[in-house]
Amino acid sequence: MEFPLDLMSILLFVMLGVFMFMMFRRNKKTQQQQAELQSKFGPGVEVMTSFGLFGRIVDIDEAENKVTLELSPGNTATVHRQAVTKIVEPAAEPAAAAPAVPDDASSLTTPESGSTATGIETPEETLKRLNDEGKKDS
Repeated sequence: MEFPLDLMSILLFVMLGVFMFMMFRRNKKTQQQQAELQSKFGPGVEVMTSFGLFGRIVDIDEAENKVTLELSPGNTATVHRQAVTKIVEPAAEPAAAAPAVPDDASSLTTPESGSTATGIETPEETLKRLNDEGKKDS
C-alpha cells in the first residue's frame, strides 16, 4: 500500500522539524548559561533566587546541590543550587552628586538680610516680610 504525501503534509513535517530544532537549541543555550552562572558561585557572592530572596553565599554543598545563603546577619537559608538564578552586581556609585534642585520657587527670590545662610526663609521670616510689605503699601 502506497501512502501519498502531498505538499501540505511535507510542509507540516518541515515546520515540526524546525520547531523541534529551535526548542532543543533554546534548551541547550539555557543550560549553558546556567552552567556558566553556577561556575561563578562561591562564598561571598551576592545572589538572587528564583523566588526573589537576596543573600550572600556562605557555603556550597556540591554533593547534595545545596547552597547556604546569608539573608541578613545571623539569618541563613538553605536552597537548591538551581534556585539561585542571578548574581547581583553592586550598584555603581555616581561619579559626582548632581546639584540639588529645589522643588519650589525659593531659588527664584533673593535672600533678605535676615534670612538663613542657605537662602531659604523660615516661616517666621516669611510672615514678617509679608507683614512689612503690607505696611509699606498702606
